[in-house]
Amino acid sequence: MGALLGPDFPTEVGLAVSGGGDSMAMLHLAAGWARVYGVTLKVATVDHGLRVESATEATMVADECRGLGLRHNTLKWQGWDGNGNLQDAARQARFDLLSAWSGTCRYVLMAHTQDDQAETVLMRLIRGSGVDGLAGMAVKRVLPDMTILRPLLGVQRKDLRHYCQVLKIPFVDDPSNDDPRFDRVKMRRLIGQQGLDTATLAKTAQQMARAREALTQRAMECRARAIRTDFSEAGYIAFDHDAMAEIEEETRLRIIAEGLCDVARNPYRPRLSALEDAVEVALSGGTATLHGCLLIATKGQIVIIRELQAVTGCCSTRNMWDGRWELDGPHAPELLVGALGDALSDCSNWRSTGHPRHALRASPAIWHDDRLIAAPLAGLNNGWMARIVAK
Repeated sequence: MGALLGPDFPTEVGLAVSGGGDSMAMLHLAAGWARVYGVTLKVATVDHGLRVESATEATMVADECRGLGLRHNTLKWQGWDGNGNLQDAARQARFDLLSAWSGTCRYVLMAHTQDDQAETVLMRLIRGSGVDGLAGMAVKRVLPDMTILRPLLGVQRKDLRHYCQVLKIPFVDDPSNDDPRFDRVKMRRLIGQQGLDTATLAKTAQQMARAREALTQRAMECRARAIRTDFSEAGYIAFDHDAMAEIEEETRLRIIAEGLCDVARNPYRPRLSALEDAVEVALSGGTATLHGCLLIATKGQIVIIRELQAVTGCCSTRNMWDGRWELDGPHAPELLVGALGDALSDCSNWRSTGHPRHALRASPAIWHDDRLIAAPLAGLNNGWMARIVAK
């Protein structure tokens, strides 16, 4: 905790505690640490509602927190419709619920262990992940609304269970942890065979994390040389085609992936195989769709533009639109902001802006019902301005 947060510790830290042995051990370890350093803890349990026992388990955590003098909240998820990958949906729901719950508390602890890291690396290896995937889970992960800390990533699960048993700390075993239908359980059963062990796999993750850091630094340097237009003004990024073609493939993929995440305001990178295909198309002079963006080769450039189909929603002009645009102008309750789209043809001066047509179609416009009021980036201002909000 000292390495993660010190020496100037925050006044408050959140804990995600499921009731399993790992998180219950973390709860007690953190409670002892917080008393020494004067840090206030608050605890949340995410109840996915997928098992009848989950409510009882949340109550157990709440009771244990009460005994430790800690605040506890149960966060209930009711969002799964039965489609798609259940574990992926539950994981994303957990992040969303915790992010909303954390509020002004920036840091949230999660009890991932060395075993979890090993299973993650093995799953990603089987899926053909590159360096970033094989780096596994980061001990500190910065998200837009919170920072996830994993202080137990170097500790084995069996040691935490032993800690709970010796100190008679209650915990539960989720039966899904032994359900062979889930990929993580399959990986868990592979570990221990043919020389596979948690320590070795976790060491691989550390080595890949070091390689990722070096590759990221190289990508930043090359990006600065290849970029022509930044997204800070008009919501798109343009790179010099020839400069990008000369950069080694790994670095080029990293630059494009970062650009896609910036334009789409999506913290998660696209899958490597899809990214490779899209970049190949753009280098060959074509257009690819990926990550809610268009990757277009035009006029000696490779341009990353927000995809129109990804920005179909509308909201009040006083709200942030598409997670990145703020509007200034004569606000009124009946006005909405949405994508300009085909109404670009109503903006007679759009060519004089110098912005690509596709970028303007996906740019913010002010509407009154179906009537276009303004399109600031397309030269139809009418008293309105639009600007990108810094991440």
